[in-house]
Amino acid sequence: MKLEFDAITKRYGGHTVLDAITAQLEFPHVLALLGPSGGGKSTLLRVIGGLESPETGSLTIDGQRVPTGERSLRTFRSNIGTVFQSWNLFPHLDALANIMLPLTAVHGLAPEAARDRSLELLERLHLTGHAHKRPAELSGGQRQRVAIARAVAIHPRLLLLDEPTSALDPEMTAEVLEVIADLKSEGRTFILVTHAMNFARTVADQVAFLADGRIVEQGSAQTFFSAPQSETVQRFLAKVLKY
Repeated sequence: MKLEFDAITKRYGGHTVLDAITAQLEFPHVLALLGPSGGGKSTLLRVIGGLESPETGSLTIDGQRVPTGERSLRTFRSNIGTVFQSWNLFPHLDALANIMLPLTAVHGLAPEAARDRSLELLERLHLTGHAHKRPAELSGGQRQRVAIARAVAIHPRLLLLDEPTSALDPEMTAEVLEVIADLKSEGRTFILVTHAMNFARTVADQVAFLADGRIVEQGSAQTFFSAPQSETVQRFLAKVLKY
């Protein structure tokens, strides 16, 4: 997959979150967006997913320009699977219904087909026994696996994972990271925002490092972690990989 950013700028009030980003990022399966908190990673991910529109600039994905009109954006977003750090599950629906809803309401699948696909994913993610539990009855790791199942169920062209383990304890984090590693082994294409450096080193093909709203460094995961070029990245890795 190839992403081409042309002078992407995003501001909230008087604060510039993305500062005229111009870059080309190409990766076979997994791109990791890394960097310090507040550097612009999640905002850039939302721009890629069509959830935020930049003030200036444009983004092209595999030669297709991300649209700006709301009707066109709805179509574009329907082919992107997004997993947020806070799950964003519907609290009044059980796990099965949460997965089925976008399949029937957005993609027009018949209820029977949507149910079969959803049950298959619940089984793959070891959630069959929790199909009829609402989010409040699930653990954090189970909720996040339901959210991943919902994102995968639509057969998206691209998955976006925004800090999917940040709200989880170590055991639940391991559960979810295993699921994400399995997604790569299946050949899924996704972009991952994470602070889990060792996991990013293992799963990512390419890395882009954001700080102060700019892409400071990009390259293969192997080169990024073994021989970072910029002082900013060197200092960052020395700090986060120290313990």
